Amino acid sequence: MSNLPKIAWIGLGIMGSPMSENLIKAGYQVTGYTLEKEKLDRLAAAGGTAAGSIAEAVRDADVVITMVPASPQVEAIAYGPEGILENARSGALLIDMSSITPQTSVDLAKAAKDKGIRVLDAPVSGGEAGAIEAVLSIMVGGERADFDEAKPIFEALGKTIVLCGPHGSGQTVKAANQLIVAVNIQACAEAVVFLEKSGVDLAAALDVLNGGLAGSTVLTRKKDNFLNRDFKPGFRIDLHHKDMGIVTDAARNVGAALPVGAVVAQLVASLRAQGDGGLDHSALLRAVERLSGAQV
Repeated sequence: MSNLPKIAWIGLGIMGSPMSENLIKAGYQVTGYTLEKEKLDRLAAAGGTAAGSIAEAVRDADVVITMVPASPQVEAIAYGPEGILENARSGALLIDMSSITPQTSVDLAKAAKDKGIRVLDAPVSGGEAGAIEAVLSIMVGGERADFDEAKPIFEALGKTIVLCGPHGSGQTVKAANQLIVAVNIQACAEAVVFLEKSGVDLAAALDVLNGGLAGSTVLTRKKDNFLNRDFKPGFRIDLHHKDMGIVTDAARNVGAALPVGAVVAQLVASLRAQGDGGLDHSALLRAVERLSGAQV
């Protein structure tokens, strides 16, 4: 019988499914819940246990991990009679790996403390590929003792794992991450259009650019998306739109100017308004192409 903590996993989407499966591969007993039956079937096929409700999933868990799209979903699964806080045992550790507002994380930690439940906010970066390969960057907010307890779990999911400060700090760092990623993708998209309109061999150009100071993880991960116009969602524009709202609001609250970030936030919003919200965020290329006269 394994001495590893029993894990409940809530939210089995693009990120949650491969992440929960990596925990199963690492020897953890994982009970999952999500709204889509086919994703529960996938978890069961990977060796996990499908639960019929949040309450059922979390009842016997030592650790509850959540990975859902945004603050409203976190609040929906955490609060109320059928939620995590009412049904998880006292002493359990709740790790929210969603990308939400820092204030939502702070409020959740306060509410959970009243129930005897400890909380870490632990959003991730690395996209679907990073989730599958278990090489995510994990930015954590909360107490050092809880972080240390959770470290082996994080090590089954990612490679760069850092405690960034008290509750909400992980979400603040994730907001900064999403700012950098969006601006980087936008710059890459503009370069792609410029290069193509100039008649340059795009594949060759991106290879040499990625070997110099212009190189980045974004370009490495998204180069094929740009070359092949393959915008199958690894991280949807809809979610990056949400994240750009988080970072611009948080920056306003602390008095930080984001002049370039504000422009890119508008470009993301514009792409979404044109019906491309379900595409990968590398589809920012489509917006640049439209601005440059292409019919896409």
